[in-house]
Amino acid sequence: MNFYFNILNPLTVWAMMAQLQQGVPDEKEKTTALKDLLSRIDLDELMKKDEPPLEFPDTLEGFEYSFNEKGQLRHVKTGEPFVFNYREDLHRWNQKRYEALGEIITKHVYRLLEDECHLKKVTLPVDATENEPKSFIFMSEDALTNPDKLLVLIHGNGVVRAGQWARRLIINEDLDSGTQIPYIKKATEEGYGVIVLNPNENYIEVEKTKAQVQLSSDSSDEPAEKRERKDKIQKETKKRRDFYEKYRNPQKEKETMQMYIRDNGSPEEHTIYVWDHFISQSAAENVFFVAHSYGGLAFVELMIQREAEVKNKVTAVAFTDSVHNVWHQEAGKTIREWMRENCCNWVSSSEPLDASVESMLPDCPRVSAVAQAKPEHLLRQNLMHHCNCNSDKAQSL
Repeated sequence: MNFYFNILNPLTVWAMMAQLQQGVPDEKEKTTALKDLLSRIDLDELMKKDEPPLEFPDTLEGFEYSFNEKGQLRHVKTGEPFVFNYREDLHRWNQKRYEALGEIITKHVYRLLEDECHLKKVTLPVDATENEPKSFIFMSEDALTNPDKLLVLIHGNGVVRAGQWARRLIINEDLDSGTQIPYIKKATEEGYGVIVLNPNENYIEVEKTKAQVQLSSDSSDEPAEKRERKDKIQKETKKRRDFYEKYRNPQKEKETMQMYIRDNGSPEEHTIYVWDHFISQSAAENVFFVAHSYGGLAFVELMIQREAEVKNKVTAVAFTDSVHNVWHQEAGKTIREWMRENCCNWVSSSEPLDASVESMLPDCPRVSAVAQAKPEHLLRQNLMHHCNCNSDKAQSL
């Protein structure tokens, strides 16, 4: 009973008590009156929380986190790992906080690529004008001039950017597990030139003007059937959002539009562009690729588009959990034959490390990366050793 009195408006409670005191009704009448009042109150609405502003720090220090000497993300005061559920029952706010931290970590990894790995950032497109959207890659000083060997790294899809394998691993485990930095350092030590691709940096987001927002919501030129279908989807989306987001005043996000980067509007386009303007122009006799997840698909697309060049230039490819599919991508017989001889796909498996894993695809061997460690965890020395051993003309590490 005390709980209900606490959430009722004080004026309402005063009025109710005044009514109950008149004539001193019996207990049954009091109970009936109280139930009547409570029936008019939306308790779910009263229990909702106001969503805090979607405003977050723009530095690790602002989040009160830092990377320790082991490369682990830890709270500067408690020493504890990152906590996703920072605020109970505020899932969207927690997710936005996680994404904001992820953006900071992306910039942190960029700095490490330059400061610790001594790579330089190169703007794309190479002939970009001052005002057009731009992307970039990272490469070592000798990437184009090293006459011997060049290592090219391609990450998977999603939120990861140049230098990362998995944001989740960076945040929850350490930098060595989630970034490409160990690969880059090992390759540099062993005399490789290095190029780090950035295949998910395909566009920039800009805030819509009021006119653009109105135009997109109007859609008066769309066919009636398409408008109805879109309205239905929007209503279903709103219903799901209202069910999960238990906030009285949810924060409204800015509406943005995407401006795609010329010749780099997809991971496949980006990979071909970097090949045409950098990798194919390099002096290296032996080029090695390490391609994770969707990066493997991007490499196969590169082979389809530049088959003769790739065969002439690339010595070996190490896939890790690659999602390429030679049937869906319509890779020809000669490409599949080349992949069988020059590629290997390390996949998650319960089998011992490097044990053969059955494949439905007639392209390259699949071997175990063991279940205890995702391919991002593979010992880089072992992976690069296998990569080199796929060709007699490669120099062993």
